[in-house]
Amino acid sequence: MATLLFHSSPQHLPSPLPPQNSIPQIPTSLVFSSKSHLHQVSAVPRRSALSLILLSPTATTSLLWESATAPQSAMAAPADVPLREYIDTFDGYSFNYPQNWIQVRGAGADIFFRDPYVLDENLSVEFSSPSSSRYKSLEDLGSPEEAGAKVLKQYLTEFMSTRLGVRRESNVLSTSSRVADDGKMYYQVEVNIKSYASNNELAVMPQDRVVRKEWDRRYLSVLGVENNRLYELRLQTPESVFMEEENDLRRVMASFRVNKVSV
Repeated sequence: MATLLFHSSPQHLPSPLPPQNSIPQIPTSLVFSSKSHLHQVSAVPRRSALSLILLSPTATTSLLWESATAPQSAMAAPADVPLREYIDTFDGYSFNYPQNWIQVRGAGADIFFRDPYVLDENLSVEFSSPSSSRYKSLEDLGSPEEAGAKVLKQYLTEFMSTRLGVRRESNVLSTSSRVADDGKMYYQVEVNIKSYASNNELAVMPQDRVVRKEWDRRYLSVLGVENNRLYELRLQTPESVFMEEENDLRRVMASFRVNKVSV
């Protein structure tokens, strides 16, 4: 499919124009493709550049001009994304999520939100049943490190594949504990999982079974205990966008609370 470039006639540029020989070149990173919604190099953050798609040609040209002339340091730190609060009084938990994320029903979790642009980025909450297990505190899971090993094992079980030639690489990046402003203890676990698969798993010759990376994801879990239940807030994001999204994702993690349910 052809690559699309945004062009505009000179009268759409901010007035007055500088001399021809002093007009800065528009960064090559502001090139949009019709196949993937954005190819980003480094000049404009992904979230800011996505918003250009929704603007008129005149506004787009103005923003391109400002991006070309603005200092690099001014564009290096995008503003925090506004968060919206979600409260489940019936099941006893609450958290904040990016206000532009959309809820997806029937995804298997108690609640599920995802980024409308990066479909591989999502958030969910799950909790245990008091009838099958009765948690008194997070210490029932052991230390944060022991809890991290259990979280990783659960991820790998969920992502188990029956396809031939599929291989997973995983490791626990960090584990920690914190006491929130509600006085309760929470565990935080960060995991990286990579998936590799052959493009021709039925090939007889090894050289015909070329292994490629399918995906590379960061998983962020927050664990809490209340109402004799173990609650888990789970965030998933591609590693390729984690650095840009990290601040917002950590704000979501820090907002997770488990609450007493009135019987």
